[in-house]
Amino acid sequence: MSPSYLLTALTFLPLAGTTALFMLRADDHEWIRRIALAVSLFEFALSLQLLHGFALNSADYQFVEFHNWIPSPPIHYHLGIDGISLFLVLLTTFLTPIAILASWKSIERRVRAFFISLLVLETGMIG
Repeated sequence: MSPSYLLTALTFLPLAGTTALFMLRADDHEWIRRIALAVSLFEFALSLQLLHGFALNSADYQFVEFHNWIPSPPIHYHLGIDGISLFLVLLTTFLTPIAILASWKSIERRVRAFFISLLVLETGMIG
């Protein structure tokens, strides 16, 4: 994956995971849990790739993405990450699989809604 799109992938991958969870039957608890865990682990792997490519000696924003979205009025899509945000993203992507594993058997009702909520929460914390 190109480093220029790494932040976008980190931001929207959990939402793609929620789409996959919406497609499953609500009573298919085991697959719901597995897919949520797989998405969160892949998200953590992407964040490790972000750490690997990050220049710790620079104070500038890195992995910057800038796209003109709507020309009039001038609305842009602009992402970047600095040193403090990097470690918050790493913390979020590290704790999400732990939260999924911790709730693996304790959540018995509305399993799909719970794991969708966790992935949406991860999207909000990263983005």
